[in-house]
Amino acid sequence: MKSVLLIGLGRFGKHIAYQLSVLGHEVMGVDRREELVNEALPYVTEARIGDTTNREFLESLGVENYDVCIVTIANDFQSSLETTSLLKELGASLVVSRADRDVQEKFLLRNGADAVAYPEKQIAKWLAVTYTADKILDYIELDDEHAIYEVKIPEEWIGKTVGEVDVRRKYDITVMATKSDGHINVSVTPSTVFTSDKTLLVIGEYKDVRKCFKI
Repeated sequence: MKSVLLIGLGRFGKHIAYQLSVLGHEVMGVDRREELVNEALPYVTEARIGDTTNREFLESLGVENYDVCIVTIANDFQSSLETTSLLKELGASLVVSRADRDVQEKFLLRNGADAVAYPEKQIAKWLAVTYTADKILDYIELDDEHAIYEVKIPEEWIGKTVGEVDVRRKYDITVMATKSDGHINVSVTPSTVFTSDKTLLVIGEYKDVRKCFKI
């Protein structure tokens, strides 16, 4: 369990608060708008109403005591940038801030953010990859080049073993796990047999995945 300071309780922030609560983390939710704080109350451990561009208010939250500070202020980039910078100045160990444009991402990283979440860009890429490639069922980006893909097993692989197909040597792709009926099996060995009732979780570069699975 981790302690999280979540600043900004709009739609995106509220979704994050909900997911954090499901995972069992302690969440301090903060927003300057009382109605948004009230809507998020079922998903946060504590809540405060206040302006996080105000140094004294932000300092009163004890930002240095949280494992991670997440800034999801919407429609006010100046406030997001100021809050991000102040968090780092006040000793926050890990600051993750939301960006809506490339230029915002650059400014946030230069002014205290350890990482930037870019929801629209990330979802756009996920949709583009997942729904234009018939054999890719899901996709998790790791960096600009690498990702984890859930893919259908090619018919010509059925009945063969991982070692026989040897995708790692041929395509520089690693088979991480198999998935069947929602259950993931990470015990993949060279003797694991490909069957038609499973899908694969593989890690690699998109260009190699496209080549390997003829996408």
